[in-house]
Amino acid sequence: MKKNSIKPTLYALLGKHADNPDFVAVLNALTDFLRKGGAKHASERVNTLIEIFSENETLCRQFAKRFYTWLAQVRIYPALVGLGIFSRSGFAREMGMRLYERFSPSYKDLNNLRDIFLYLFHSKNDGRWLAAVSTKQWLKLYCLIRNHADPAAVQTASRQLTQARLHALEMLSVWVAAEALDQDLIRIEPRLLDINSAFIALQRETAKLAEHYQTETAPYDTAHIEVMLDQCRSQIERLRRRGTGAGSGSSVKVAHLIERLAQTVERLELLLNIQTGRHPAYHTAVLLDSMTTAAVEQRSTDHLWYSSVKMLAKSITENKSNHGEHYITRNRSEYFAMLRSAAGGGVLIALMALNKIHIGGMGFSEFTTSLLSGLNYGLGFMMIQLLGLTVATKQPAMTAASFAEQVEHNEKGRAVDVKLASLLIDVVRSQSVAVFGNVSVAVLLAALISVAFAANTGTPILNADKVAYQLKSVRPFTEPTLWYAAIAGVWLFCSGIIAGFFDNRADYLDLRRRLTVNPLLRKTVPLRARQRFGDYIHRNYGSMMGNFIFGMLLGMTGYVGHLLDLPLDIRHVAFSSANIGYAAVSGNLGFTAFMITLAGVLLIGLVNLLVSFALALTVALRARGTHIDSVPALLKSTWLQIKANPLHLFFPVQIVADAAKGSKAEHKQP
Repeated sequence: MKKNSIKPTLYALLGKHADNPDFVAVLNALTDFLRKGGAKHASERVNTLIEIFSENETLCRQFAKRFYTWLAQVRIYPALVGLGIFSRSGFAREMGMRLYERFSPSYKDLNNLRDIFLYLFHSKNDGRWLAAVSTKQWLKLYCLIRNHADPAAVQTASRQLTQARLHALEMLSVWVAAEALDQDLIRIEPRLLDINSAFIALQRETAKLAEHYQTETAPYDTAHIEVMLDQCRSQIERLRRRGTGAGSGSSVKVAHLIERLAQTVERLELLLNIQTGRHPAYHTAVLLDSMTTAAVEQRSTDHLWYSSVKMLAKSITENKSNHGEHYITRNRSEYFAMLRSAAGGGVLIALMALNKIHIGGMGFSEFTTSLLSGLNYGLGFMMIQLLGLTVATKQPAMTAASFAEQVEHNEKGRAVDVKLASLLIDVVRSQSVAVFGNVSVAVLLAALISVAFAANTGTPILNADKVAYQLKSVRPFTEPTLWYAAIAGVWLFCSGIIAGFFDNRADYLDLRRRLTVNPLLRKTVPLRARQRFGDYIHRNYGSMMGNFIFGMLLGMTGYVGHLLDLPLDIRHVAFSSANIGYAAVSGNLGFTAFMITLAGVLLIGLVNLLVSFALALTVALRARGTHIDSVPALLKSTWLQIKANPLHLFFPVQIVADAAKGSKAEHKQP
């Protein structure tokens, strides 16, 4: 609709409702008019409304009189403390209430400003057009209406607003002080128990301010209360940092509580600014804008979920990042330590692959075979963890979190390409040496076991059918091998999330000290042994659970595919390498055929790593609220560093060279 046709339409709408005693119906008609403009034309329609009121003073005066008369009668307090602040009932109950509201909306009391907002802004698209209208436009409209209103009506409405505002200030300050004593927040920050807590001091100062304005009109000195507000904001940020840092542990409940605390302090500050006369018209417009946005989001489960889960997600990725540093090699000693660890993992992988082949030949049902295979993988991975060995493909989910942490540390959440390129090369080098250690040892040990078995029994360890199956399973282009490798990559990503979740859970429960006072352990285990056991379980809880569940996912995927008649299976680089080691000897595979098959295995590994790393990095970046500024620029910087020193991609030669230079310099010194 063109602008010249909007104006008559709006004039007609205002004329139609000129004598309507229900002012909420007038507001609803105006809201519907703005809504129909959409995000593209909403701002233009607000300007048209301002223009009409500027041209027609009689119409504006009539609207202003009805507006302030209505405002003096409606209950305002519930909107000030209810809209834009999460419910005190907790995350689970609020989520349930929002879902129930979708199917069975509550009755709206149109004498209650909170319900009026919910009644007016009921469309899921309201947020878009509201965002298109600036605070300056709302302020201009508000000032225009106020200037044409009867001073007596404005004064009556102002008294109503002041009483509601003071009541809201007192209630919000009480909530802030009470929530500061929540056990979950005290666990994160024990200093909240101090008598002089900023939250409690804020409540005292707010009560004094409210008492002053109940009887006085003179300005109140807010210097102390401003200090308290600054301290409260700093304390909330500290709670967020401690809640997301590895070692504290978080939960949806804690995240929801801290978000609610931040919303309460923000609303309290906004009301204080209005009450104390600091640009009251502007802050009133900001308040109305925040409450309209809150009314739109009141039914949104996505907004509630994102706000409450974001901190938990960051806590989980923080724990992953903490583990991820152990998987990145930056010098010669770390490089060879990783190689030894991966080689040891290759030994167990070869044995696990042999056991998997044995389970498959025992003639059990599909479910039993899958279950036993999952237990074989899961317990095997846990054994690798207990022995301090490495499975190469478990690294990406952890190292991606470390990569995201470095992105976040850069100014304004934007990546510094040179630093990130260097880290990316370190990650690739670490992955490469781990894959080499796993694959080379798994293949060699599998071949030796096959030779020994054939020498002792006179028959190959795999028959012709099993050899053909193993060779077919690693063909990347004629079979869905890479699709199966991608599925394994997804499970690798999931295992990292699971590990981070249980590490976060261990921190949240304080598992280390909890186990030292466990009733059963206290009766059977000495204190020092309980402390060592508790410390070990706390440090390794996430890794063990992640490894076991990852193994079960690998084992049960084929069974789920069988039930659903879908092409679901897994291909894992380490197990595939062991399988071709057994197949190569059992099937007398030639060198050329073996190398072609090995290339297929490495391609499986590449898909495993890329899928898990990409998913883990995406989640870690989103959880931290950051992003890589330019992927092409990062890849270009990485390529330039590789081009300048190609060996650095496979061996930390630069670090070794620097160390050598340093050593020479030391020898030259007298």
